[in-house]
Amino acid sequence: MLLPVRTAQGVADGSIDLAFRRWKTPRVKPGSTFISSAGVIEIVTVDPADADDISDDDARRAGFASPAEVISKLRKNDDPIFRVGLRWVGPDPRIALRADADLSDDDVGDLVTRLDRLDARASYGPWTRATLDVIARRPAVVSTELAAELGRERAEFKLDVRKLKKLGLTHSLDVGYELSPRGRALLLRLDDETSRPDD
Repeated sequence: MLLPVRTAQGVADGSIDLAFRRWKTPRVKPGSTFISSAGVIEIVTVDPADADDISDDDARRAGFASPAEVISKLRKNDDPIFRVGLRWVGPDPRIALRADADLSDDDVGDLVTRLDRLDARASYGPWTRATLDVIARRPAVVSTELAAELGRERAEFKLDVRKLKKLGLTHSLDVGYELSPRGRALLLRLDDETSRPDD
């Protein structure tokens, strides 16, 4: 579930605990969580709602001035409206992961295994190392240029970078990306092992 930055921040500070969506069927389930720009948010409730039943208090709890404003922000179709209860759980765990650059041999082995799996699943061949390398060389460069350098489609490239972000290896900037401390530490370890002479 996507939330605007303002809404996510409202959930984090406690001023917002509702959202309204038009869906054919609910796309989220109570008890599930998702990562927003303000951290991890839990879906508390998902209930059908009628536009006429959205109260002033509901609107305020969703971050709007009035029920009419809530309705104006919904999709312009005839799908049912759902009232979604939200609760902030905590900060994005990837932030702490990105900062952890003290990699043990086991950490490196686990990351290499995960990267190898991502490479093996890709129909276009291995991509993880090349993607980490280009981000290391060209931080804060728009994704269109990075994708072009690798001969990749931009949308596909961005999806792959998100996979690296989940591993704590990259960080999104206002424009482009950079390696996290964890990502830099991993590349240093891999480069060091590659440069060692054979025993």
